[in-house]
Amino acid sequence: MRILADENIPLRVVAALRDRGNDVLWVREHSPGATDRAVLETAKVQERILLTFDKDFGELAFRANLPHTAGIVLLRLSAATPELLCRRVVGALERLDDWAGLFAVVDETRIRTHGLP
Repeated sequence: MRILADENIPLRVVAALRDRGNDVLWVREHSPGATDRAVLETAKVQERILLTFDKDFGELAFRANLPHTAGIVLLRLSAATPELLCRRVVGALERLDDWAGLFAVVDETRIRTHGLP
């Protein structure tokens, strides 16, 4: 899976996703301090699934006309330890084969998906 991890995604989560064979571009390494619009544009151009804790991407996603080759996964998770957070994020992402074309909200009990326009 081609993932764009927002700056707010911890290194342990990025490393865990990479260890599972995912192609993960991390904003903190690639373009630290980038605006939300620039991050969304990177996801769009590079056809990546944006993984973020930032709720602002919900509204931006629907206004940005993301292609069906990109998507957004908004994490609404809390975890007592970094290891638990890693397990929850990796487990959630492995539930679907294809997140492209979706805006998804992952919380403690469910995953809600909405098709992007």
